[in-house]
Amino acid sequence: MVPLVLLALVAVALVLTVLGVASGRVPADPLAEPVRSTPDHGLPEDPSAADIDAVRFDTALRGYRMEDVDRRLVALRDDLREREQTLADLRRREG
Repeated sequence: MVPLVLLALVAVALVLTVLGVASGRVPADPLAEPVRSTPDHGLPEDPSAADIDAVRFDTALRGYRMEDVDRRLVALRDDLREREQTLADLRRREG
């Protein structure tokens, strides 16, 4: 008898909670700001190709596709590495 009463109370509470959220009377924000689990070290003022390899992102349900971010970071790192090499070559020729 007691388990049935307890089960009925839980069911009523669940239905009331769902109705309250659906009607907007109970505040629930499913798209609340994400919580960071890793520190954001960012990039230095003048990043180098090696700095790009150290960048890490948090994972999130509604975030970016990791393979797209990785692809862009690799392209950015390679571009920076090429520019650094070109600049070093120019400096060697001048001095």
